[in-house]
Amino acid sequence: MAGDEQLTAPAPSADRQVPVSGGPLDRRAPTEPGSTYTGGRVSTEDLATADVTDGVLFKIRDLEVYFPIHQSFVKSLVAPEKKYVKAVDHVSFDVRQGEILALVGESGCGKTTTGRAMLRLEDATGGHIYYKELPVERFSQKTLREYRKKAQIIFQDPYNSINPKQTIFDIVAEPLEVNGLVATEREKEERVVRAINEAGLRPAEEYLYRYPHELSGGQRQRVCIAGATVLDPDVIVADEPVASLDVSIRNDILKLMVEQKEKLGVTYVFITHDLSLAWVISDRIAVMYLGRIVEIGDTEEVVSNPKHPYTKALISVIPVPDPLAKHEHVILSGETPNPVDLPSGCRFHPRCPEAIDACSEIEPTDVHIGGTHYAACIRLT
Repeated sequence: MAGDEQLTAPAPSADRQVPVSGGPLDRRAPTEPGSTYTGGRVSTEDLATADVTDGVLFKIRDLEVYFPIHQSFVKSLVAPEKKYVKAVDHVSFDVRQGEILALVGESGCGKTTTGRAMLRLEDATGGHIYYKELPVERFSQKTLREYRKKAQIIFQDPYNSINPKQTIFDIVAEPLEVNGLVATEREKEERVVRAINEAGLRPAEEYLYRYPHELSGGQRQRVCIAGATVLDPDVIVADEPVASLDVSIRNDILKLMVEQKEKLGVTYVFITHDLSLAWVISDRIAVMYLGRIVEIGDTEEVVSNPKHPYTKALISVIPVPDPLAKHEHVILSGETPNPVDLPSGCRFHPRCPEAIDACSEIEPTDVHIGGTHYAACIRLT
């Protein structure tokens, strides 16, 4: 990449980008080879008539999300070149309709940013996100509003993501009112009651006029799930939805998500740092490390036959119910590298117990293990 090239930083709005010198190159384009979309801005009519192709709801291709580091005035004079945190760096995967795909990795690996970028809560620096073959980065503001009826998110902390001054009825009804989806009060009440019942708060009438502080953590998370499903979305990004809940409650929330996938056909992107949870709930697992997916495949295949050393380390610390079983823990040494100054070659090599000299020089590419199973490690080639 030439140093004097005119480059583009993350866009501050959906319709305008500000060119800066030294930033990451914006490689996004309205289409990719094989895409069925050939237009410019995606209209609401395009979105309404779009359909799933080959069972794939989302296609993420070479996605990048970089965040600029703001320096003081003095530092900017000494080092005028801007630096970026590479939160998501060249990530590609598909999300199939009706599945639960788990994005797994330690804090700071980019899994939450990936999920937010899919809903365009974060603007992508480069790459493509396709929803039903339509490029999300090309959605107009009106189309984006329609899209968010179909793509919802559940946040980690249920208490901070809902208004403590509203009743449960008002919290769940608000998405319907904002989007103008109900014509009468009776229709609104019926949809709210149905969503609350489906979220496991039964009978719903006992909870409608309570406030969030009157509910337990698990019940508040069910309210958040009801607020997401009341719009009948195609996909829900669940960002660590049980991390703040007691262990005794987690199972109920996970079971609810599986039931909604089967009964309502909701697709979930389940974001978690706990591989054991992903093992229980997901159809496929994508393991992320420092902004990249290092291994992806069907859940049972990845857990029973891990190929990347990082995946092996995560699996080795999953608790085993048999106290007599031999189980060797893989403890990673060192600290996670700085996402601003990433190591050369494989970014996991400074901590990898299986690293060889070539790992510091060669950047690994995906190696096909079999079926949908891929891993990025040069020792597999």
